[in-house]
Amino acid sequence: TGLTMTLPLYGVFGASGFGREVMPLLRAQLQQVVSSEQLVFIDDAPSTTKLNGYDVLTWAEFLARPASQRSVVLAIANSRIREVLAQRCQAAGVHQLSVQAANVVRMDSITLGEGAVLSPFVSLTSNIRIGCYFHANFYSYVAHDCIIGDFVTFGPRVMCNGNVHIEDHAYIGTGAILKQG
Repeated sequence: TGLTMTLPLYGVFGASGFGREVMPLLRAQLQQVVSSEQLVFIDDAPSTTKLNGYDVLTWAEFLARPASQRSVVLAIANSRIREVLAQRCQAAGVHQLSVQAANVVRMDSITLGEGAVLSPFVSLTSNIRIGCYFHANFYSYVAHDCIIGDFVTFGPRVMCNGNVHIEDHAYIGTGAILKQG
């Protein structure tokens, strides 16, 4: 008998709208190292077994599937649920991924926590600190000297001008303009 090589498994936790936007970013980021069989959606209550050509697994199925390593990106808008899922992943030894589009602009002196999702056309300028599990949707930006907490979500086109501080779990809606003071 020959040896069977077990490959890493990568999951997008969340099979709704945002998850379907994140999967192509993950696929592009990993294109040189994975096959499509190694990419799956994870959903606690799946309504289908396939979505956009990828298997949809429950958490238990994701953990049961043979893999040399398991990694996920959390594509859940609700920050409190995202935090619970991050703890669940940590307890199970599942690695957290950060995902970013190829055209994201990152300038100087940026600290970005684990589990970030940076959608297409996001810009992060200089001297900013962003906590873990940050979601920045299409065309959002964070300007100089901003401090952003953990589990923060930016809807599309959020403009966070310089010297803004945002607390943990904030959800900033589409088109918001944030300025100092």
